[in-house]
Amino acid sequence: MGVPVHFGVTIPQISRTWEESKEAGQEFERLGFDSLWACDHLLGVPRPEIPILESWTLLTALGAVTERVELGTLVTPPGFRNPAYLAKVIATLDRITGGRVTPGIGAGWMRQEFVSYGFDFPETKVRLQRLGEAAALMTKLWTEPGVTFAGKHYRTENLTISPPPVRRPPLLIGGSGEKVTMRIAARYADIWNNLAGHQARLEHKVSVLRQHCKDTGRDPDSIRVSQQAMVLIVENDAEVEPALQRAEKLFGGHMGNVRGPLSLAGTPDMVAERIQRHIDLGCTHFVLEFFGRDTRVGAKLFAETVMPRFR
Repeated sequence: MGVPVHFGVTIPQISRTWEESKEAGQEFERLGFDSLWACDHLLGVPRPEIPILESWTLLTALGAVTERVELGTLVTPPGFRNPAYLAKVIATLDRITGGRVTPGIGAGWMRQEFVSYGFDFPETKVRLQRLGEAAALMTKLWTEPGVTFAGKHYRTENLTISPPPVRRPPLLIGGSGEKVTMRIAARYADIWNNLAGHQARLEHKVSVLRQHCKDTGRDPDSIRVSQQAMVLIVENDAEVEPALQRAEKLFGGHMGNVRGPLSLAGTPDMVAERIQRHIDLGCTHFVLEFFGRDTRVGAKLFAETVMPRFR
């Protein structure tokens, strides 16, 4: 039997109240989704004035009102929080939730939120160096006592995180940069997530990741491939085209091409066929964002008509 397919879902957190986020998270758990994901932005996307709930506070609150689902970020830039401190936050939340945290980290890209909060926003090369150091440091801190770490950007001295996490939290690294980001993922990540904007190139990206694993002496099958994806699911053929047009108008290409060869758009049969295409390419982990103001509507249809085919 192959690796079980994991279906995660993003929590509505932009222009939403806590009550809306809570009710959605509880409904997603009831529907059988495996994990809940928050985006770690400190300003609204795409416009900074849009209200957004802070990710780690949100996940902590959700951990208190759910029982089974895993909790993760897609993704946290090390530039927002010292990674040693973040490792402590994650260990505490993992302890509170009984081992349900899957932290996701990435280099960060939105300059305005760094500058607005007084964080420096160095060139891409430096942000990627920070990402690699953060991954190395955090994975050590979750498993080793008395960690002394002397990196170019981060340092610790005889640091022990206590209490430790219930389990060593599986680390997700997100990003599609083939030369550096994916090499860092091949070295440190348990899960690599392909951005929605690169969904159509998943086959190529998986081959790059597997080569990086081989180059570092790692079994390529030991890292799980994850895909961020928007889901546009409707009940019948007549609804497909109008829904595609609405999504194109609202999102443009931000969440990928809704008409692309791997897009999760259409009737349940169409969406299930695209899920299977991902699986055939080696992707068994999904972080899904459902189209619509009330994302529970699409999530319910997906859970009832698509998920059972992969359980």
